[in-house]
Amino acid sequence: MEWLNYHHLLYFWLVVREGGIAQAAVKLRLAHPTVSGQVHALEDALGERLLVKQGRRLVLTEMGTVVFRYAEDIFALGNELLDTVKGRPTGQPLRLVVGIDDVVPKVVARRLLEPALQLGTPVRLVCREDKTERLLAELAAHELDVVLTDAPLATGSAVRAFNHLLGETDVSVFGTAALAKAHRRGFPRSLDGAPLLLPTPQTALRRSIEAWLDGLGVRPRIIGEFDDSALLKAFAQDGVGLFFAPTAVRDVVRRQYEGLQVVGRVPELTERYYAISIERKLRHPAVVAISRSARSDLFAQP
Repeated sequence: MEWLNYHHLLYFWLVVREGGIAQAAVKLRLAHPTVSGQVHALEDALGERLLVKQGRRLVLTEMGTVVFRYAEDIFALGNELLDTVKGRPTGQPLRLVVGIDDVVPKVVARRLLEPALQLGTPVRLVCREDKTERLLAELAAHELDVVLTDAPLATGSAVRAFNHLLGETDVSVFGTAALAKAHRRGFPRSLDGAPLLLPTPQTALRRSIEAWLDGLGVRPRIIGEFDDSALLKAFAQDGVGLFFAPTAVRDVVRRQYEGLQVVGRVPELTERYYAISIERKLRHPAVVAISRSARSDLFAQP
């Protein structure tokens, strides 16, 4: 039976937390070679390098990052156990590490995550925004609890994970009062020649918008293309152009970006949002809360 030496793990954990072997040795009141030897013993037992020298510093390898995260959870749980046995309040928040695909609008991400912060248990939320491929790699390495995205994991993906549909919504066009007044009548054909702010071409929404406009034979003036949805809305708030956003968050958009109005609704365009996890059935309480609220509230048919 394989068994992990938790003393070795503790020394490794302290080396990372304290910023080096010398600092950890002082904390542990042990000699430098003793601490170094314990870390090497852990590496030998695991068959993986956990720390490598980079100049005068020790930095975590990819596997070292995974092991350190497990160590954080293990020793936090140990402290919680002691507090529970001694009748002290644990005060230990539930940790939720979420990867957010950078094509997901900020207002949608914020609304999706809101239920996680409303649990009876305190939650420490960690958000990482990146491209889907990088987030899925972190999910596979157990560095993330869940990934929020606007597209399901493709069939045949190298990452073994599962799609959980959170819901779907159609899309609306927004703009300042002046632009709304100019283009609301006769919508959507009134978009012909209208100034438009769009997401970049690699997004599913951009491709859907272009196909829809082509089908109508409408040719707006594309003023700008944006990776960052919040920056796009900031330009729209200044009256630079119209933009598309999920109807499910229309009230949030109007409240957060003062002066913006709905020009028209586009039932033909649908946005779907997914939670991707390594579990077939969601178990993390905060992720379960996100999924339930999305289906019953955010993406409920208006």
